[in-house]
Amino acid sequence: MIDTFAGALNWFGVAVFATTGALVASRKQMDIVGFALLGTATGIGGGTIRDALLGIFPVFWIAHPSYLISCVLVSCATFFLAHIPQSRYSLLLRFDGIGLAIFAVTGTETALLAGAEPVVAIAMGVITATFGGMIRDILGGESPLILRHEIYVTAALVGAACFAALTLAGSTREIALISGFVLAAAIRLSALRWSWSLPRYRPREERPPSE
Repeated sequence: MIDTFAGALNWFGVAVFATTGALVASRKQMDIVGFALLGTATGIGGGTIRDALLGIFPVFWIAHPSYLISCVLVSCATFFLAHIPQSRYSLLLRFDGIGLAIFAVTGTETALLAGAEPVVAIAMGVITATFGGMIRDILGGESPLILRHEIYVTAALVGAACFAALTLAGSTREIALISGFVLAAAIRLSALRWSWSLPRYRPREERPPSE
């Protein structure tokens, strides 16, 4: 049962991120090939970097081409449906938050199963959750969400750390997956709703040489 749930969660994450890539393509008024390119790069980009860093070859979408096919299909479907939502940018941000939460926990689990140390596994979860979106924003000529003032990477970090901590504490896999996902999603979506952000660096006056 939990394997089915985890697999469905991962598939949903790929589809959600592919949709966000396609939504960026819609905002840039690209053709259907542009939709497929941005959607696919977003859907599988973070996981590809994770697998390459962990030495997992072939990477997941080469071993299972259905991920690649799904990204293309979702992106092409978005080409015909992107005009429906009233605010595509608002939808993009919320879909991105859900995808971020999913990949934070599934990326961490993949790293742990590959034998990575907990700290490394958490880092891999963050990379899986954020780098696909970063690739999407760079290719789409957008300011990367990862560099904006709202809480973003922090949400992925907290979700990944929660999953790793519960797993190492002997919690059941389903509780660890659900807890990490819900925590990351709640933080990111709340940050969007109430404009949460971490304290920012402020320039300070230089001290006199005598101090």
